[in-house]
Amino acid sequence: MPLAAAPRLDTGDTAWLLAATALVLLMTPGLALFYGGMVRTKSVLNMLMMSFVSIALVTVVWLVAGYSLAFGDDAFAGLVGGLGHLGLAGIGPGTLTGTVPTFLFSTFQLTFAIITAALISGAVADRTRFAGWLVFVPVWTLLVYVPVAHWVWGPGGWISHSLGALDFAGGLVVEIASGASGLALCLVLGPRIGFKKDAMRPHNLPMVLLGAGLLWFGWLGFNGGSALGANGLAAASLLNTLVAGCTGLLGWLFVEQRRDGHPTTFGAASGAVAGLVAITPACGVVGMPGAAAVGLAAGVVCSYAVAWKFRLGYDDSLDVVGVHFAGGVVGTLLIGLFATPVMTGGAAGLFYGGGLGQLGRQALAVVAVAAYTFLVTYGIGKALDRVMGLRASAEEELTGLDQTVHAETAYDHGVLGHGGAPLHTASSVVSSVTSPVAPPASSPVKDRKPSA
Repeated sequence: MPLAAAPRLDTGDTAWLLAATALVLLMTPGLALFYGGMVRTKSVLNMLMMSFVSIALVTVVWLVAGYSLAFGDDAFAGLVGGLGHLGLAGIGPGTLTGTVPTFLFSTFQLTFAIITAALISGAVADRTRFAGWLVFVPVWTLLVYVPVAHWVWGPGGWISHSLGALDFAGGLVVEIASGASGLALCLVLGPRIGFKKDAMRPHNLPMVLLGAGLLWFGWLGFNGGSALGANGLAAASLLNTLVAGCTGLLGWLFVEQRRDGHPTTFGAASGAVAGLVAITPACGVVGMPGAAAVGLAAGVVCSYAVAWKFRLGYDDSLDVVGVHFAGGVVGTLLIGLFATPVMTGGAAGLFYGGGLGQLGRQALAVVAVAAYTFLVTYGIGKALDRVMGLRASAEEELTGLDQTVHAETAYDHGVLGHGGAPLHTASSVVSSVTSPVAPPASSPVKDRKPSA
């Protein structure tokens, strides 16, 4: 029998993945701006720093052990990879993954791990000790992100190979994992001072929209690059990403207009992100009509999901649960309805003659990933809180983490002339905390806080 042809480097595929990797890395600074615009002025820089420092922390962990454990040959029952590539051992410039250099594939996957960790910061904005975050991120990456990535994308991973659930670009690995982890961590830390009493609106909506635009731009590389080649699948994934972002935006604005009487810029940014979140697992397995339906469903569902925290009492500061978890669940489950063999090469959803089997597999994967990530993250958070403390002090929170942690302020409020009054400290504003300021009844965002 003729021997199978050895993998060969494809320069077109490599060029596209190089560009896609840069696009995905840009998403984390975009997320920093997106989140930074949503918080109050006293913690803007801290919010930016939580994203930026995640780039450094996750990169070190990924190159030392993360890549090997996620994408190394399966070591045990589809649960985790082996140790053969610790420190990228055994990989050289000529080593290929498919038709692209393994160094490039590893870097592309690294950018996914970075933004997943950074996403969690939105759930605990305004009240997390920076030192605690520096420890949490690498521990979480190794114990939560790496195993889930192996389950879904790694050689022999049980979700993809044994269960047969589909996740093209990260609905399970990125969106549901970050959303469930964010919920666990915000439960560990408890609510912000003034939650459900004080007005905590976004302080800079232009910054939010700029961040959303950068996220949307980078998402084209996030999803299109997951095809790992410059081909028709990449083009279809890119188109589906654009379409779902648009229908998500329109769905959210429709709900706002009907419910609140005002379509808002904040709603437009949130709706676009919700659509992009939902299409992430589905972009390479559904057709364009399916992508439109996925985005629209996410925009509508997430516009209501962001209010869950007020009814249930958890303080998910920037709606990581309401958008990333809810949107990730919507997109992952709708694969069971809209997956088409034209895209998957075999698997089909209910609407394309596949019955309910694929929907069941998608649902089981959602439950497994959500349960694992929530429980392990809750354990990590509790352990770190007991050992070193994860929650900032009341004084730090009231004064603002920018001043108390970083000794900086994003805006120089008091120097309009040749100097100004000193910044207020917590002791000077504590009396105002006892007299909460409620948002006006006519506010279109009166029942929700910033979305993530």
